[in-house]
Amino acid sequence: MKKTMLLRIVMFAVLLGGSAAVFAGGNRESSASSAGGSKQPVVLNLWTHEDPNRQKMEEQFAKEYMAANPHVTINYSVYPSTNIQDLIPAAYAARNAPSIWNLELQKAYPIFMQGLCAPIPVKELGFNSEQDLANTYLPGMLDPVTDADGSLFGQRGKIYGLPLEMVNFAIYLNKKIFRDVGLDPDRDYPKTWEEMMAVSEKIVRRNGDIITRRGFDFRYPDYLISWVPMVEQLGGQVVSADGKEAIVNEAAWVKALTYMRDWGPNGKNLGSSTMTAARRQFDNDQDEIAMHLSGIYQEARMRTANPDFFNSDDWMVIPYPVFTGGKHISNTYYFQYYMVNSQIPLNEQIEAWKFVFYMLSHGDDYLETVALTQPTKAVMEGELFNSMPYRNVFRDELQYAHVVYHSGFSWRINELIGTAIVNVMTTNTTPAQAYAQLKRDAQAVLNENQ
Repeated sequence: MKKTMLLRIVMFAVLLGGSAAVFAGGNRESSASSAGGSKQPVVLNLWTHEDPNRQKMEEQFAKEYMAANPHVTINYSVYPSTNIQDLIPAAYAARNAPSIWNLELQKAYPIFMQGLCAPIPVKELGFNSEQDLANTYLPGMLDPVTDADGSLFGQRGKIYGLPLEMVNFAIYLNKKIFRDVGLDPDRDYPKTWEEMMAVSEKIVRRNGDIITRRGFDFRYPDYLISWVPMVEQLGGQVVSADGKEAIVNEAAWVKALTYMRDWGPNGKNLGSSTMTAARRQFDNDQDEIAMHLSGIYQEARMRTANPDFFNSDDWMVIPYPVFTGGKHISNTYYFQYYMVNSQIPLNEQIEAWKFVFYMLSHGDDYLETVALTQPTKAVMEGELFNSMPYRNVFRDELQYAHVVYHSGFSWRINELIGTAIVNVMTTNTTPAQAYAQLKRDAQAVLNENQ
């Protein structure tokens, strides 16, 4: 973290002095110290997904906050990304959920819709109103967790989450592998999904049926984020605009599922959900994969895992492909919102939100250390974001994107889509059969939640 000695001295003075907040250059820097409020002992349990760089930084924020607020104890716990979406609902069911937690929007929304998240006490954070807080973010960034008209919980305008990050995916490309098969990465990178398959056929290597080098592969667990935009390019929808029909436009879904059948082991054998995650192999730069799909945060992971590759001119980022003749729809964007448990006492809710706000007030630290992009105006318009490699690709893609589908049952829909994709790739299920089953199951889920 790049902070001058002067800033550290100022911040330390603020911590000791108990000031509520510091504002600098349009970026709201919250003090760790709580002004007023209850001084009775408070224990806050925070659960989050694994990210070593972020963990180290946030644990330091916790130490700072506890030093300035001796009545607060913060227990910081980390869980695998693949497990935490199951652990948090189970903990809520047992009335033992953490004070503070974060999940991707489509995984968090079912919990949010049950009224299990506490609203932000904006005045305790130094804002005059919820709109005052929302105005520090890019337009719409708090909308998914705002009870705008009071129809959700009867609290008009209340906000229930703050984004740790906003993420949209683009394609990371290894230039060396492209050149190895006679492709010019700047000219021959795939602009359409049809080109993606053709390029991958040129790049793939196998030992018998075993793939030893992939051209590209998908983010298989994240179907609502990374794959559904392909269906939408063809005119399909997860749920109709009136909310009554699931898996809309048979032709679009069948075509997208046919693409996956042709991609997988029963087709051209270009990739599979059973293989090592593409983004993990890409950073190694060991001639294992030429392209993968990820967010700008992947730059920090690449820098840590393989600094020589990161600092080279051997990689680039390109836009999300579009089907020939399809609508220009880019990868959806999603959020990791920090949320606070509404089952804990009110004084603990307030203290939890103060700590969350203190952490997130260090937007440039998150960006520099972990490449997590908080969608605040200060971060997105700041010098640091505008110095990051290929930030223009991610920023430009947002104009063709929309927020990921989210509802009280969105993660269940994601699982059903995943079943359809895996079935056409690995079994004798036809795309039409997979579509029909997906349609029936998703419609049943939708009907149950009407």
